[in-house]
Amino acid sequence: IPHMLKNSRGSIVNMSSVNGLVSEPFLSVYSASKGAIVMLTRGIALDYAKLGIRCNAICPGWVDTPINHAHAKMLGGLDHVYSTISSFQPIGRPGSSREIAHLVLFLASDESSFMTGSIVSADGGMTAQ
Repeated sequence: IPHMLKNSRGSIVNMSSVNGLVSEPFLSVYSASKGAIVMLTRGIALDYAKLGIRCNAICPGWVDTPINHAHAKMLGGLDHVYSTISSFQPIGRPGSSREIAHLVLFLASDESSFMTGSIVSADGGMTAQ
């Protein structure tokens, strides 16, 4: 933030999780930590908006990443998760790291200059249910 303050502009993009917005059984501590990121994002957005610094957060759903591959083992395996993904992620497929990266680029760019304090769900429709 100090470097951004010197330039009177900047963009912070925090990474939370869909579990920062809705919880699931046995994920209370994880959900609490991700919910804290949501509130931190909103607080920073309010603290620094008039100083030219924006802060937004992304809440991804199930994204095809190595960490989720490890998590899938606890849920019956990757094949099981992907065969049932439409039951919890209406779009019916996992997100990709590339899709999340494009969202980060957008939020970091001047194309999103009117956005601050926004919590963007990139979750394949999970929070729309």
